[in-house]
Amino acid sequence: MLNVGLLVIRLIFGLSFARHGTEKLFGWFGGYGVKGTAGYFESIGIKPGVPAVLLAGLGESLGGLFLAAGVFIPVAAVLIVGTMVVATITVTGKNGFAITAGGYEYNLAIIAAAVGLFLTGPGSYVLF
Repeated sequence: MLNVGLLVIRLIFGLSFARHGTEKLFGWFGGYGVKGTAGYFESIGIKPGVPAVLLAGLGESLGGLFLAAGVFIPVAAVLIVGTMVVATITVTGKNGFAITAGGYEYNLAIIAAAVGLFLTGPGSYVLF
């Protein structure tokens, strides 16, 4: 059952994270794409916006897909943790802990999942 549990965690967190990346990169799932997200990034002080969006979108997409597939878990963890640390510093950190106040609570949960999978490994059900 441990391997099934790890698979569930990887799929939920990984695919959710990849979704956020594709919102930024391609405008999928109601996202704003590179230009729209770059405008938002610049409005909160992350400049230049386009390269920052490309880094964030690639980090989220690749990190999430690697996590979901159970491959390159150390790389996935670094990409996911790095993205969440930046998000906490630039967006949610100033709002405190509670997600209901726009805080970093969920960012911390994502970091915990990525670090936990890095420490335990992906389990037996992996892509290759």
